[in-house]
Amino acid sequence: MQIYMPTNVYSGSNCVRNHRQELAALGKKALLVTGRHSSRANGSLEDVENALQEEGRAYAIFNRIEENPSIETVMQARDFGIQEGVDFVIGIGGGSPMDAAKAIALMIANPQEGAGILYEKQELDALPVAEIPTTAGTGSEVTPYAILTIHARRTKQSISYRIYPKLALIDSRYLKTASLDTLIDTAVDALAHLIESYLNTNANAYNRMFSEKGLSLFAEVREELLQCRQMGREPKLTLSDKVFEKLMQIAAVAGMAITHTSTSLPHGLSYPVTYEMGVSHGKAVGIFLPGFLECYQAQEDVQAVLGNMGFASVEQFTEYLDELLGKVEISDELWKKDVELIMGNQAKLKNYPFVMDEETLYRFRR
Repeated sequence: MQIYMPTNVYSGSNCVRNHRQELAALGKKALLVTGRHSSRANGSLEDVENALQEEGRAYAIFNRIEENPSIETVMQARDFGIQEGVDFVIGIGGGSPMDAAKAIALMIANPQEGAGILYEKQELDALPVAEIPTTAGTGSEVTPYAILTIHARRTKQSISYRIYPKLALIDSRYLKTASLDTLIDTAVDALAHLIESYLNTNANAYNRMFSEKGLSLFAEVREELLQCRQMGREPKLTLSDKVFEKLMQIAAVAGMAITHTSTSLPHGLSYPVTYEMGVSHGKAVGIFLPGFLECYQAQEDVQAVLGNMGFASVEQFTEYLDELLGKVEISDELWKKDVELIMGNQAKLKNYPFVMDEETLYRFRR
């Protein structure tokens, strides 16, 4: 067994300012990679700007990262970063900016290469990367993965390089401006990471410790999340600071879990649903979790997962997710295409510990 977590993680209120020296030590000029609005609204972008200014570091801002970032956007940011002469990259936001930051850092460090290298196996270095998460879902602040949209194939896929952030600065205050849908969908994405890592071909005692901790933390906040949904009120009006802190912890330990196993079938099935239907990533993954648990052959392991979450059965878990997320109607045509794609996706199939066939996969759809 092995555990390898090279990212230096700090967590707490005012984390960016308190650890600005570590941030500044990554280079002389930073490329701040973010979306158009949320990082400015939640204060994270301002915190990073102030921290860099206090340490005498220059920076440039690329704020055009879309949800589910594309290869094309990464290349635009690469060109901008080269033009600005940056030597490290800071991702600020949810999984999209944080994943994009890793790919951008790779491309800036290799200006002679084209976009084709993103999905080739080469020995290439990337610029140092720091991540500041503002949602609690992907755990990209601690993982080596960078998932991009490939428009030519109408899907998403992680690049072929493992790029660990040098530094992760986690401040739960940034969650307080998240919308209800964003908070819930990202929490379910983290939940999927915990489940898919635990029930994985590559699972061992170490990654399962991360999963068990994350699942038990989810058990502590799941009713608050459901009440938030039932009330239809914005999270900052209904959730306590402790809940926001636990959500960030769940995302981080879930990221640590999948770092050692990668994800499995629910994630693979989610990508066409997100691309073709515009369903958010967390929701798209969540709709496949009940079928994944129901069909999993080692039901003693499923019961361990359910028990850590505080559920007595798959049925009870399914009812909870249906109320939390709502249902998604997938057309027969898309579902057939989705199943065919997974059956041809050896990267996801190998992470499932048993033989998978189309008949079983079709049972994942409810």
